[in-house]
Amino acid sequence: MNDPNRTQVLSNDPNRTQLGSPPTAVDPNKTMMGTGPSLNATATIKPTQCPVCKTFNPPGVMFCIECGLIFDKALPGDAFGAPAIQLPMLVDSSGREHPVRPGTNSIGREGDIQIVDGKVSRRHAQVTNANNQIVAEDLGSTNGTKVNGQALTAGEKRVLAQGDTVSLGGVELKLSLPGAGASGNTTQVFTSNKTAAMTAAPAVEVPPAMLVGEGREMPLHAGVNSFGRKAENDVCVPDPYISGKHGQIEVTDQGIFFTDLGSTNGTMLNDAKLAPNMRTLVTMEDVIRLGAMEFQIKVNPK
Repeated sequence: MNDPNRTQVLSNDPNRTQLGSPPTAVDPNKTMMGTGPSLNATATIKPTQCPVCKTFNPPGVMFCIECGLIFDKALPGDAFGAPAIQLPMLVDSSGREHPVRPGTNSIGREGDIQIVDGKVSRRHAQVTNANNQIVAEDLGSTNGTKVNGQALTAGEKRVLAQGDTVSLGGVELKLSLPGAGASGNTTQVFTSNKTAAMTAAPAVEVPPAMLVGEGREMPLHAGVNSFGRKAENDVCVPDPYISGKHGQIEVTDQGIFFTDLGSTNGTMLNDAKLAPNMRTLVTMEDVIRLGAMEFQIKVNPK
């Protein structure tokens, strides 16, 4: 007699999962060994942490986001312990190194190579590392780009050599090619994970004058220095009292001159309000007042 509450087993049900016999000779806990990789094949290795600079990288990148070590390409004669490639570097006045990775590298306050300075545009310039050459190009920046003191027009390209200086609105970067040969433009492969030492540290340029106040010392270069709240000014003071382009400070051989450019809240020199667009000589004893803030000029010895 059939129990109506009992599950019936249908031998010919096409929807029934069929159970096969278990594998007879395979131990499920045993590690299976495959064939070893050929040394003639390119091995793809995607480490989470860079073995050179120890930076953690997101999955799928080809280069280390910090030092540029190649992950997805085998080096010539590559084995698993192949040496890392040392990239060209742009070295700033503090000695900080910015790697120039293969391809195009934008430079600016929001670039691949970030330079946080009010004189540098968001996308100021770019350097391209390709075909054994490093090429610099200005991207229409506000304060311009110079190579070894010579200004570049927007879109103009200039091939760089070992030791060349790229100036971004007064911020200087010196090109270092680790292991450069006699030609000075070939990047070499090193057996060490350390960045090759430069033959000489980049010279630190001392500005002719400084704007001092509110716990800061802001460098002033020779010529006209724009002054205001906006970041594209040569001297940026992010305060709501300050106009976007408040004034300008001229550093000349005849002295230092301050001009208020018709700012909303004006400028006080000592206890007198400056007339708009009046070029006024200032000395190190004078006090420039912008609301509750006070600044003075400091002249550096030559």
